[in-house]
Amino acid sequence: MRFEVAFTLLLMLGGVRARYLGKEIGALSRLQHGVRGALFAVDSRTLYLHDFHYDGAGPAAYFFVGTSKAPSSSGVRLRDERGGSSPLRAYRGEGLTLSLPEGQTLRDLRWFSVWCDEYAVNFGSVSIPSGLEYPRPARLGALRGVHGVRSEPVLAVDAQTLLVPNFSYDGEAPDAKFWVGRGETPSPQGIRIPDENGKEEPLRKYDNKTIVLTLPGELTVFDIGHFAVWCEAFTVDFGHIVLPRAALANVPPSLKMLGVSPQSKLNCEVLLDELAFEVRWAVAGDSIVLQLVAKLEDGDYMSFGISGHPTRSQMVGGDVAVAYINQTTLRGCAEDYYLDAKSQCAGDHGSCPDDRFAENTNSVRLLNAALVNGYSIVTYQRPLRAADRLDLPVLTNTSQPVIWAIGPLNDGNTVSYHHHYTKGDKFIEFGRPPVWNCPMPDSEEEHRRDHEEAPNNPRPSPPSPHKNEHQVTAIKPRPVPTPKPVPKVVPWEIPGIQCYEPPDGVFYAQMGPTGGKQGYSAITGHVGWGIAWYINGLLVPEVTLVRGRKYTFVVEGGSDPEQPARYHPFYITNDPVGGYYHKSDEEKKGVEIYAGVRRTRSGELIPTGVGRLCNWTPDAAGPEADDFPSFGAYQRSLTLVCEEGSPGVVTWTPDRNTPDTVYYQCFTHRHLGWKIRVVDECDLAEGEESRLIESAVLPDMFSEESAQ
Repeated sequence: MRFEVAFTLLLMLGGVRARYLGKEIGALSRLQHGVRGALFAVDSRTLYLHDFHYDGAGPAAYFFVGTSKAPSSSGVRLRDERGGSSPLRAYRGEGLTLSLPEGQTLRDLRWFSVWCDEYAVNFGSVSIPSGLEYPRPARLGALRGVHGVRSEPVLAVDAQTLLVPNFSYDGEAPDAKFWVGRGETPSPQGIRIPDENGKEEPLRKYDNKTIVLTLPGELTVFDIGHFAVWCEAFTVDFGHIVLPRAALANVPPSLKMLGVSPQSKLNCEVLLDELAFEVRWAVAGDSIVLQLVAKLEDGDYMSFGISGHPTRSQMVGGDVAVAYINQTTLRGCAEDYYLDAKSQCAGDHGSCPDDRFAENTNSVRLLNAALVNGYSIVTYQRPLRAADRLDLPVLTNTSQPVIWAIGPLNDGNTVSYHHHYTKGDKFIEFGRPPVWNCPMPDSEEEHRRDHEEAPNNPRPSPPSPHKNEHQVTAIKPRPVPTPKPVPKVVPWEIPGIQCYEPPDGVFYAQMGPTGGKQGYSAITGHVGWGIAWYINGLLVPEVTLVRGRKYTFVVEGGSDPEQPARYHPFYITNDPVGGYYHKSDEEKKGVEIYAGVRRTRSGELIPTGVGRLCNWTPDAAGPEADDFPSFGAYQRSLTLVCEEGSPGVVTWTPDRNTPDTVYYQCFTHRHLGWKIRVVDECDLAEGEESRLIESAVLPDMFSEESAQ
């Protein structure tokens, strides 16, 4: 319906205008092998060859451009419309879009030729006039109006694309839409245009957001006289700008107008088919524009970047962008991360944003973010070269190993342990000619979908790049069917350790995996990092202790602070988060520590619950954690692996001042532990022990430590 209205508007304006292909340079001379066609300038670096003919019989014919007076071998060879470098095939009246080499613009050139490189023969050419006024984006007015409508000057990127920088609107009107029409002022006779997510719903609140809007159907900026924010239900103009015909006379044609499919100008690779996770990219000068697309759950992130090892995919040492969309506020984020270690970010160690290690080192620039029917789509830009010591270069002359991951964000909006990640080695050649290796429906499939049920795993349509000197790339997804809702995860039932267990009051605190979606996060409601405390072989059980009774915790969480990912001091606190060592002074207010530290004369707290590292380790060749129906089944698949060395010991006697609920935690990392219930009395004769490991004799060498 929307496209029919747009076509009706064209008829009202006096009929469909002649096809616009850009600034005409001229017709090719007809010299040999049936060469003919007309050359147009699309923008400073793009040419369009219209109705091109060539019989394909030349031995080594290529597209050439040059700066000499006439075509010659001194020119530069162009890649063909597919990005290939082979001799030209036969063409019979086709339209071709060609790009100039990096660093050159039409102002540098004097001719274009179909040139036989083997025999130095010109098959047909056209001169490029000096001072050519090639098409370029047009700067228009700024929006100003009611309901907080405002923006910086709007840019007509091309004949079908508007860029609205720093757009704001309070979102309080019932039926505000983006609106275009004939004449200089809005009226009910205009038409709505989709928002930046391809939707025609009433506009939500915007706060200084830069958005890209695409005119529907065949509608172009030449066919309209204004752009507005318009309340359709009450026919009220909230703010508009005029589109002067003179200013728009020389904007570039859109790729759609040239018959160019978006995927022909972009690369795409599938990273994880299960979640439709794709990476799309285009090299633009000395930078690269990337787009990550995936079906993410709310609170999840997706990450992609360069491996920490030059010849294989390795997480540690990697340089990645972490991207996500807050599905409540619809705000997107793309942030530069350095993967210092396989651990959560703690201070300046672990998997952290670059600016945690050094100020002003975020080399990732967010361009656009959209949530389209369940697909998170984040577009960002980064330099090809390493901008600082935390960055790795993107190579364009060879393939290189990459890494990716999907996982939950913690409550500080930094990454937690990934549940999907690179397995094996993954290589990408970023500088290759555009190749679209991702699923995409063709026109027949789209037509079929209009009459049949949508497929189970549809992909969002590929982005549409508009490369020019003002706007590097604008990528607009098309709405797709909503993915099936994800069922709510039911946590494993972990038996609590009762007040009468164990009889000797000795607990063994060791590290182990969080147990997938049914484990730590489902049990506690917090996002974990992939590791957690195991108490007497159980994953974060609730422990019940009795006031006045002495307890011993044998700690095997690691003892080397130089390896933060393997160093987990045990302590008991009233803080449900943990990670006291890295808290700010403000965050430490109100936090009490009952055991596991000692205080120096200067007042500094030193962790005492440190000892060798013991890990409950899953079978690398076994099933994933999510495949186990119960924790008992999962626990039987784990093997306790201990390093050389001695355990640590923490002793504690809760007293009448101890709160009813406290927590066992890691001193250096957040969200690794869980609850301790403290009661006044307990019937020690009741029940049986729940722990799954054998009792051990406490070594005599251990000294007792508690908070002073």
